[in-house]
Amino acid sequence: MTISRRAILRIGGGFLAGLAWPRLLRAGEPVEIWMQGNTDGSQVWFDPVGLHVEPGQTIRWINLDPGNSHTATAYHPKNFERPRRIPEGAEPWDSDYLLPNESFSVTLAVEGIYDFYCVPHEHAGMVGRIIVGQPGRSSATSVSAQAAGGEAIPEIALQAFPPIDEIMRQGIVRRT
Repeated sequence: MTISRRAILRIGGGFLAGLAWPRLLRAGEPVEIWMQGNTDGSQVWFDPVGLHVEPGQTIRWINLDPGNSHTATAYHPKNFERPRRIPEGAEPWDSDYLLPNESFSVTLAVEGIYDFYCVPHEHAGMVGRIIVGQPGRSSATSVSAQAAGGEAIPEIALQAFPPIDEIMRQGIVRRT
């Protein structure tokens, strides 16, 4: 059997395109979210700040900020009486304080939108959003409605969440 040069290039191109696909989003592999801060501690953030994953995906937060402790905490009344901003039926999580180089993991099985924050740095806008699967329109429109009850979310945090449509379009949204 002879394979044409064009066929080899097509196969090779497909292979290279596969390598270019964001490694973070492949099902079965943990997706990492880094907790970071600048050297003087005046700014802190999650990287990425938004991502789209498949149901059953494991998310691992790693504190790469040498000068601060951070948490990865779901917005939910069970966590410090915060508003619920995760899907109905999903289990809330709280990593507790992670020192530099410590990590915390959770597996997200319920489709929907998950908003999370860092307890000591929410007022600095250290928040993130994960979209699991293909949530329906009602999930996207109910995110703001889920904020009812509990302590109000600071305006700086609300403004820091990446738009749902941007996450769905790009897959990964990094801090700008």
